[in-house]
Amino acid sequence: MKNIITIFAICLTSISYSQIESKVDYDAFEKLVAEVKPHRAKRLIGIEEFMKMSKKGNVFILDTRSKAMYDAKHIKGAIHLNFSDFTQKNLEALFPDKSPTILIYCNNNFDDDESYFPTKMYIPPTESTKEELTLALNIPTYINLYGYGYRNIYELSELVSIWDERVELDGTEVMKSE
Repeated sequence: MKNIITIFAICLTSISYSQIESKVDYDAFEKLVAEVKPHRAKRLIGIEEFMKMSKKGNVFILDTRSKAMYDAKHIKGAIHLNFSDFTQKNLEALFPDKSPTILIYCNNNFDDDESYFPTKMYIPPTESTKEELTLALNIPTYINLYGYGYRNIYELSELVSIWDERVELDGTEVMKSE
């Protein structure tokens, strides 16, 4: 009898949990991506403009790579918030209002240093994609910032050598490797 009651309780729990919808809304995400796409297209900038903008007031360079990669090597002056820690509360702690200019970059923007700026691997084409795909943190970072209400976002659009004199890097591994 005790086993029957236990099985019945497990079944009830399973039924009640299976009827609760998750907080994942793919359709809303697709709508957000469609809204972001034309906005982002106008906000892709080269390294000259990126560095020029970074020196203005109320402008922040945001690095959303892992803490280990950020600590080792990042653009000097960048602030860090790991992408997996993006929440309204954490973003508002960094940017209390939505007005600052936020400059973003990721691993795929830097060349000549696979240790601290590893390029995301190509995914071979499948029947659904029909082409190769390079994953980059810039895109979900941009989408999420926009989704949280930040509209003054600019994204580094080009591949830059870590030896490029226009970019000053900082971090624990900068002096060791340069």
